[in-house]
Amino acid sequence: MSEQMPPRGGPKLAGEWTKITQGDLEKILDGHEKFALKKQGGLRAKLTLYDLSYLDLAGRNLRQAELTGALLCHANLAGAIFEDANLFAADMRFADLRHADLTRADLRGACLAGANLSRAIVNDADLRDGVLMRPKDKGGDLMPLIHDEATGGMEKAVVRGASMERAKFSNSFIVQTDLTDCNLRHAKFVRTNLSLSNLTGCNLEGADFTNANLSGAIFHGAMFSGTILDNSDLTGADLIGAIFDNMDFTKVKLDVAKMPKSLETLDRSLQDIVRDHVKWVGTNGKEGHRASLSKFDLSGQDLAGVNLSAGDLSYAILRAADLSKGEFIMTDISFADLRDARLMHADMRGVKLARANLTGADLTAAQISDVTVSSRAGGGIWRANLDHARLKRARLAGANLKNADLTGADFSGANLKDADLSGSLCVDAIFTDADLRGANMKNADIRGAVGLYTDDD
Repeated sequence: MSEQMPPRGGPKLAGEWTKITQGDLEKILDGHEKFALKKQGGLRAKLTLYDLSYLDLAGRNLRQAELTGALLCHANLAGAIFEDANLFAADMRFADLRHADLTRADLRGACLAGANLSRAIVNDADLRDGVLMRPKDKGGDLMPLIHDEATGGMEKAVVRGASMERAKFSNSFIVQTDLTDCNLRHAKFVRTNLSLSNLTGCNLEGADFTNANLSGAIFHGAMFSGTILDNSDLTGADLIGAIFDNMDFTKVKLDVAKMPKSLETLDRSLQDIVRDHVKWVGTNGKEGHRASLSKFDLSGQDLAGVNLSAGDLSYAILRAADLSKGEFIMTDISFADLRDARLMHADMRGVKLARANLTGADLTAAQISDVTVSSRAGGGIWRANLDHARLKRARLAGANLKNADLTGADFSGANLKDADLSGSLCVDAIFTDADLRGANMKNADIRGAVGLYTDDD
């Protein structure tokens, strides 16, 4: 085996792989599971250069299995365990790897183009470049063994919500890949091509993107903390809504990236914009102008008591801003940075806070419930939307979240004492270490919720 990457479109060699039936595979897997569990009669699966395309390995234990160069195209690998397995140069195009465990797997040179790794565990895995070599002739010369022009990388793969802490991707090819909500803490992406990929909501703490191609990549709501971007290409990258902490940009060119706008670029004062918006609300749009402050940096601004109902604050930076007692009915504040913001007693009925970062924010006694829309505006009930919002250590004591959409929201360490979450959608929400004493969870949908403990437990 060699770690030298072959040129794209290298030679295709037919007849090198052993085809196997589902029945024969089941026998091998049964023996390997005994091996993995250290049971008598167990035998390690040695499936080097086997053709397992379209076969079913879902939920099977393949820990430490040997799958070098195996063909797993379109295979069902959902929930399978590949911990410490050898998948060097395996062809896994369009494979179903949802919820699979690939911890410490050797995936060098593996082709995962079009594969689905949503919610997979890929911690400490090695996904660097690599190529399998075979003798060319009796003289000992080597040539790459490539299946159907498959080359290493994750091009156009779906990897939503996967955990990839400390994974190694250096020199890999991850173009146009959906990495939404992935945990990429301390992962290595040196010289990796991530152009046009979606890294929305990713945790990039300590990740290394030295000399990486990030052109056109999307980072909405991504968390940059100690992230290394030295000499990376951010041409056309969308960094609006991203969170930056403890960052060194001295070796990064951000002038070509999409970044939040400064208030100095406004054609009129913030006070005038708010005043015109109040007139717009009061006259049902006949006078004044709707406030459009999307993508502006409003950090630390004093906006206490303002009425920005139905305004646009999406992607705005409102860190440590004072919004207490304000009116934000049906306001779009999605993807906004509201860390440590003051929102006590704010009226936020029907607000849109999808993927907003409210870490450490004070929402004591805030109204974040649904609102009834008049028939003139279409009628019906408008839920407050906090889908995948971050509310770690937020203060929500006495807050009204009745019927709110809290799908995937993170309330870790939050104070929800005496809060009303009745009828809310809490599917996959995180409540680890949250204070829920006296909270009303009646008729809340808590499927998949984590760390949920109430007075009824």
